[in-house]
Amino acid sequence: MSSKKISLEFEEYADDKSLDQESLQLLNEARAATKNAYAPYSNFCVAAAALLSNKNLAAGKQEIITATNQENASFPAGICAERVLLSAIASQFPNATVDAIAISYDNKNGESNHPISPCGICRQSLVEFERRYNHPIKIILAGKTGKVYIIKSAADLLPLAFNSNDLLSK
Repeated sequence: MSSKKISLEFEEYADDKSLDQESLQLLNEARAATKNAYAPYSNFCVAAAALLSNKNLAAGKQEIITATNQENASFPAGICAERVLLSAIASQFPNATVDAIAISYDNKNGESNHPISPCGICRQSLVEFERRYNHPIKIILAGKTGKVYIIKSAADLLPLAFNSNDLLSK
């Protein structure tokens, strides 16, 4: 028997004031998009914003796409903001990779003052998307205020992820 250890290294900021301009813009897009969430049951509005690696030729800058959680009375038929976002990107921008994703929330029943992390299904989906395009996705996590976490790669959130290699026959 041998013992193994998995650890997570990430950057922690006291607030958003020390973020680089690109990360701050992406986070602010996610924060603003929380108003579009459909969360009448939980009142927990989550939004994700992605910075695509492609350039919008008309605007001369990278494309930012946002998405929100969508709840359903037939629980658990809702879908998290992260998976809505990845589905939209894959459908609308099938050849674009994602450089970074910011995730924020507005808890209508309480505070929104600390980072939250994607659920397990979203972590698996983020890792699959990262592997699909062979391109790391920086993850920015924050509430409306408070600390900000930056993780270098989605794979860091799910170190023992199930992947396509597990499906191969031997």
